[in-house]
Amino acid sequence: MDFDFSENELHRYARHIVLKDVGGTGQMRLKQGRVLIVGAGGLGSPLAMYLAAAGVGTIGIVDDDVVELSNLQRQIAHGMNDLGRAKVDSARDTIRNMNPDIAVQTHQMRLNARNVMDLIAQYDVIADGSDNFDTRFLLNDACYFAGKTLVSGAALRFDGQVVTFKAHLGAPHPCYRCIYHAPPPPDAIPSCSQGGVLGAVVGTIGGMQATEILKELIGIGDGLSGHLVIVDALAASFRKIRVPRDPGCPLCSDNATIKDLSCHEHD
Repeated sequence: MDFDFSENELHRYARHIVLKDVGGTGQMRLKQGRVLIVGAGGLGSPLAMYLAAAGVGTIGIVDDDVVELSNLQRQIAHGMNDLGRAKVDSARDTIRNMNPDIAVQTHQMRLNARNVMDLIAQYDVIADGSDNFDTRFLLNDACYFAGKTLVSGAALRFDGQVVTFKAHLGAPHPCYRCIYHAPPPPDAIPSCSQGGVLGAVVGTIGGMQATEILKELIGIGDGLSGHLVIVDALAASFRKIRVPRDPGCPLCSDNATIKDLSCHEHD
């Protein structure tokens, strides 16, 4: 692999390059990598900042919201001067200030069945930092059909979870629907605004998502496909549990009933 690094890049990424499992080859893979982050909020903020600092060459950010004062307790890509601005613009400016050598592509939109496939086709790895089940299921299904790796995170109150989905590779890799066949009934699970969340918890989960994405891009370590990491911040505990592929999954099993994104066309 031809290492085309500037003098500044060699200094910036020196602590990566000296790592035996990264080196120049791994850093070049990061530079050539393209990651789409869905959601520029509590999870997407630290995720975008760590990917930018690590030298991921192209970062896409999807969000249709604007910065509000209540966001600043946890959404660290935004500040007081960003109130009222589009989150994608605020996050773009933050990560460009961290690392001007990377490309940032903003998508101020809400994902739906009509635009998701064209968007994710432009990226190597998809990161789900969304805050609603409709988007999580849409991304899961779209990434399966598009053959894209999906790194998903979620947090509420003092708890969080991280998992990677590669069901498009076949058994034994599960998808999100192997865990939950369908979204829960409306209001069955409180939203962040209803249930609250400790700001530092989303930082922990977003940082873990960034770590898994960097591993995926470089091709090192044990990934989280087939496993779910559950974080209980109050108990200071981390549990890694096995998530098998469901032979009755409506999306990725041999008897799948979901063949396209038509079930999401109401979104």
